[in-house]
Amino acid sequence: VQLQASGGGLVQAGESLRLSCTTSRSRFGGIGVVGWVRQAPGKQREFVASITSISSGSSTLYSDAVKGRFTISRDNTKNTVYLQMNSLQPDDTATYYCSADRGPQSGWWTFEFWGEGTLVTVSS
Repeated sequence: VQLQASGGGLVQAGESLRLSCTTSRSRFGGIGVVGWVRQAPGKQREFVASITSISSGSSTLYSDAVKGRFTISRDNTKNTVYLQMNSLQPDDTATYYCSADRGPQSGWWTFEFWGEGTLVTVSS
């Protein structure tokens, strides 16, 4: 399964960005969960958000750091998962990775499939 993340860029604090994760797997067939994980310079990777497959209820999960500001969604017709990021802050500066796994209950640290990251920079 190939994952391609896009949409990163440079924004000012308070602005918004939408990241996209497009998969080579039609309608995410066989994929139980898709998530976003980020890594800031000099820091470990951290979970951002995830969404399960439609058959698993399209359940969403967010880290406390982004809850209320970020929204994850999916469009199976476009084989794409989105991460709408509002009210961005300098602490959100990181490389954002799209990842996925077959199991809808898998922890993000065990996700099998990873794409290249897209850089988000938030200036103050």
